[in-house]
Amino acid sequence: MIKPHSNRAWLLLLPALLILGFVAVLPLVAVFNYSFHDIFTLDTALWVGPQWYLEIIRDPSFWASLGRSALFSAIVLSIQVPLGIWIALLMLRIGRWAVPVLMMLALPLVVPWNMIAGMWLTLIDPQVGLLGKAIAAAGIGFDYKFTALHTWILIVAADTWHWLGLVVILSYASLSAIPASYRQAAAIDGASRLAVFRHIELPRIAGALSIVLLLRFVDSFMIYTEAFTINAGGPQGATTFISLELGEDIRSFTYGRAAARAMLDFLIVLSVAWAFIRIRAGRDTSPETTR
Repeated sequence: MIKPHSNRAWLLLLPALLILGFVAVLPLVAVFNYSFHDIFTLDTALWVGPQWYLEIIRDPSFWASLGRSALFSAIVLSIQVPLGIWIALLMLRIGRWAVPVLMMLALPLVVPWNMIAGMWLTLIDPQVGLLGKAIAAAGIGFDYKFTALHTWILIVAADTWHWLGLVVILSYASLSAIPASYRQAAAIDGASRLAVFRHIELPRIAGALSIVLLLRFVDSFMIYTEAFTINAGGPQGATTFISLELGEDIRSFTYGRAAARAMLDFLIVLSVAWAFIRIRAGRDTSPETTR
């Protein structure tokens, strides 16, 4: 006998939806409301309409910081994803040693964000840091305070050290799940190493890589703690990302403008994530990938 269909199972989602509403939806609605006010205190908010949005969009510094944030995300993704996959492929060859190596690579993931920049600033200190002493001994001048390229290198290095383990862990987990018979069949057919990666391994880790790309884009695009601690957006604004401009508005108590900037940042990230998901869904349903 077939039981009648019931939708009561959806009630199990209510606790999660209530929590999500309190921690995500309500704060978002509040920030959206504040973005249309000039706020001195919560009791003295003056309605200004879309003034803050128009000011931000017409401000050239907003577009400059947006470009820097996009460039930073492009750089870290182009470094961390290929490097993480390469390390994961190497780990397939070391057998039982892969587990301790994974544990070492995962350690930076549990280090608090506010400690990352301090650790790297100490590391490159020519007086006390091992890397700083090595750079000085090699005769290389490294001045992250007044040279924009050096500041960028330091922020990218700190971010890569922090998040590379995530790429390696997810890539290695996907690569390990590939049946050995696939690689054995490829070896019998005389497939090159590049062909094995292109036609067997890469399609199998594509799902994990899409998660990595999305997570790393969102996080790198809104990087704040490391960039602010290392050089506070300097030198001369060369590392002023959109998150640092948002922080500057909050520190100057311009809460209405900060709320408008936060909403714009949210819409940018949401648009990119939506486009990424649509592209990913289109690839999954294409005839080539569903064979």
